[in-house]
Amino acid sequence: MTDAMNEAMTDATTDATTASTAASAGASTAPPPGSFLATGRGKITLALLCAVTFLDVMDGAIVNVALPTIRTHLGFSVQNLQWVVSGYLITYGGFLLLGGRAADLLGRRRLLVAGTVLFAASSLACGLAGSQGLLVGARLSQGLGAAMMSPAALSILTTTFQDSDRHKALGVWAGISGMASAAGLLFGGLLTQDFGWQWVFLVNLPLCALVLAGAFRILKADHGRSAPGGFDAVGAVLVTAGMLLLIFTLVNAPDQGWGAGRTIGGLAASAVLMVAFVLNEQRRARPLVPLSIFRIRGLAAADATQVIAWAGFYSMFFFVTLYMQNVLGYSQLEAGLSYVPVSVGIGFGSTVATKMFVRTGTRPIIVSGALLAAGGIFWLSRIPVDGTYLGNLVTPLVIMGTGLGLLYAGVQTAANAGVPEDQAGLAAALITASFQLGSALGLAVFSGIATSRTSHLLAAHAPLPEALTGGFQRALLVSALCLVAAGAIALRAPNTRGLPAATPDTPGTPEPHRNEEPSYDPA
Repeated sequence: MTDAMNEAMTDATTDATTASTAASAGASTAPPPGSFLATGRGKITLALLCAVTFLDVMDGAIVNVALPTIRTHLGFSVQNLQWVVSGYLITYGGFLLLGGRAADLLGRRRLLVAGTVLFAASSLACGLAGSQGLLVGARLSQGLGAAMMSPAALSILTTTFQDSDRHKALGVWAGISGMASAAGLLFGGLLTQDFGWQWVFLVNLPLCALVLAGAFRILKADHGRSAPGGFDAVGAVLVTAGMLLLIFTLVNAPDQGWGAGRTIGGLAASAVLMVAFVLNEQRRARPLVPLSIFRIRGLAAADATQVIAWAGFYSMFFFVTLYMQNVLGYSQLEAGLSYVPVSVGIGFGSTVATKMFVRTGTRPIIVSGALLAAGGIFWLSRIPVDGTYLGNLVTPLVIMGTGLGLLYAGVQTAANAGVPEDQAGLAAALITASFQLGSALGLAVFSGIATSRTSHLLAAHAPLPEALTGGFQRALLVSALCLVAAGAIALRAPNTRGLPAATPDTPGTPEPHRNEEPSYDPA
């Protein structure tokens, strides 16, 4: 590792010298002066941070394919099996805002390391679990580790890379995040079929070891900053309890029923907690979550777009996987392999987005991605009972993946543009929380839509494959409409070019020129 660091430093010196010489000679192809991403160390840093988001997002998907095997081995009921997935989502989404602010206050590398250690220990406990309670408990702990890792890593990225480097780094981050869901389904099928369900958790251990080694060797130590007036413990309790209760209620709504007293009570109680949190933050001189952060142009709209878009995306992956396995009879490995072309589409979309930000701003990228993805999912909503992969799935999946790459890269860039460095962790937590909230919301609502349609068809004496397909079609149609709605929100959002974050000297509001509407040349 020391040799790698020396080589990286040598590369940095060489690259800087080359850039300077080329600039003086008028060469236009040289990397920008001071480009950290052009150095070996910069590339290693980006790869390390992308490994973190790959771990966190993949773990939310890799378990899905293994669920039938886990149910058989540990004796889960159909109702309790959902906790293997929901337990991770609840603590991940519930603790994100606290984790993001803790990264700003306690130190980002410090929180990344602590979260990775907890994530690794929890993954080991999941792989060794011999009972339902131990597996679900370990999944809850795993989500908490992810809630510490993800905002810390993203805020390190946005404060480490500047100017055009930042565009490229966020584009790669978004592409890796998007591909992680498809990769999770692929690895889940491969590992479960050939090695056993335990390995969908144990595979995290070597990746966590690499992240920890890289964090100490590559990332600079930071010690956060002091919080004058003391830590806002009341705000931390209110926002965490509100988020936990909201996501808990959403993931249980399909089983409880949307009109059930427990569902209505849970949603009402979470709303009360969040209102109390906002009131607490307004009266605090040093709040846990400064509400002024929402005055940064583009941040709130990016978060709202992410919630609606991922409600559609996450549900789409869920229902198409069920269609492959329960209607077309695909094995776990076959279902996982079917998503390989999706990764290609996501990578292509995020690459195009990265190259276009400076010219067009984020708004056209996000809107185009949302509409393209909506078209692909609408195509998927026409799946027949006797469908084939080549005839009915692969093309719309690639179209959807390309749109996902465009949208996700645009949203990540818009959400982090103009954010002061001392609030980077909080901004990263907000955009990640919107991803988790959208996933939980979409799965809760659209599962009810699919189940209702399937039950109606079964009552009309339709064959089970036809009834299942009818339910999937209805849910996918609504998922496509969600993406159209996300595009409509983005169409009204400010158009940013993802320029560098503001400095701590400009808390809460970026300099006006940093998020101005881009000018277009009529020619």
